[in-house]
Amino acid sequence: MEQRVEFVLRALRTENFRALCQEYGISAKTGYKWQERFLRLGIGGMEEESRRPHSHADQLGEGEVCTIVRLKMAHPRWGPRKIRELYLRQHHGEGASESSFKRVLEQAGLTEKRKRRRVVIEGGRLSSGRRAESVNEVWTVDFKGWWRTTAGRCEPLTVRDEYSRYVLELRAMEDARSQSVQRSFEGLFERHGLPIAIRSDNGAPFASTQSVHGLSRLSAWWVALGIDLERGRAGCPQDNAAHERLHRDISVELEGLGEASQEGLDLWRQEFNYERPHEALQMRVPGEVYQNSTRPYQGTPQELLYPGMARRRVDKNGYMSWQEQRLFLSGSLAGWTVGLKEAGREFIEVWFAKLLLGHIDQKNLSFLRADIPQKAASAEGFLAADAA
Repeated sequence: MEQRVEFVLRALRTENFRALCQEYGISAKTGYKWQERFLRLGIGGMEEESRRPHSHADQLGEGEVCTIVRLKMAHPRWGPRKIRELYLRQHHGEGASESSFKRVLEQAGLTEKRKRRRVVIEGGRLSSGRRAESVNEVWTVDFKGWWRTTAGRCEPLTVRDEYSRYVLELRAMEDARSQSVQRSFEGLFERHGLPIAIRSDNGAPFASTQSVHGLSRLSAWWVALGIDLERGRAGCPQDNAAHERLHRDISVELEGLGEASQEGLDLWRQEFNYERPHEALQMRVPGEVYQNSTRPYQGTPQELLYPGMARRRVDKNGYMSWQEQRLFLSGSLAGWTVGLKEAGREFIEVWFAKLLLGHIDQKNLSFLRADIPQKAASAEGFLAADAA
């Protein structure tokens, strides 16, 4: 400190300031800093200053700290980034930094260190199917595993738009039958229009493992409406990972509280869509991104059109008639019409809407499913017919 005082006193009298700095082994920047502090604070300004930051989470106002903690208590599953975003929305964009929010919550014992999970990539990809690049390109659907409450069993149906994360449906269903789920989707389609594709798992009522292309009565209805079908691989929930994450949040925030009323589910969905920001949406909420589809729902079509094709109706048992022979297609197609189109001399294509079900082998009057590999001999004729 004595050397600093000596330097400053000489600096006030010298004309060659930089030479004096070189003599004391300091930079000109440091020399000017010492001189400014001496003139402003006197000899006391020559003491070493603390390197402690001038601002810290401890210095936040009591009201601000209490608000941060209160928001966290109201949203215990949200991290500091989402809590800060919610705070900024409530205070016209004014608030402390993200690190300050993190320190406040850590000191209050309201954070947990995130465990790093190892992700194993199989075949160079994590999941199958398209990844939505716009709203209503892909809807995902599933049943959240049931839980029991004092009011009874609760097993909600969940539907979300993949791109915007918007939860379209969170409904406690009385049962998981196709008719019940179809009624729920009719309401969704009337409110929001039709998506391009729907992704589900391979379980009922969304799919049938025994039917051609896994069609169930529900998914056959989707196809008739012009909706593409996507399904994850059997035993691979990671193919619909974002939807599984949604279920995890529901499990903690609703199932953990024993909530089973539809009013409680609606309140949670409202908060998720219009209050909870998402990093993948640049901290916007799903309700700020989602828009209704431009494809209107006009009800279930009475007949499917097959321009240039012959038509056959599938009976209640899943059979169609061809050349006085009954051919089994699928019980899921009962009541619908299919289109028949020649494919060479020996084969006839069988279409349901825009989905190729398979081929009729006119030689032995049998139906060859498109989703099952045929025997070598049949396959050669099949390929030749396609080429023709």
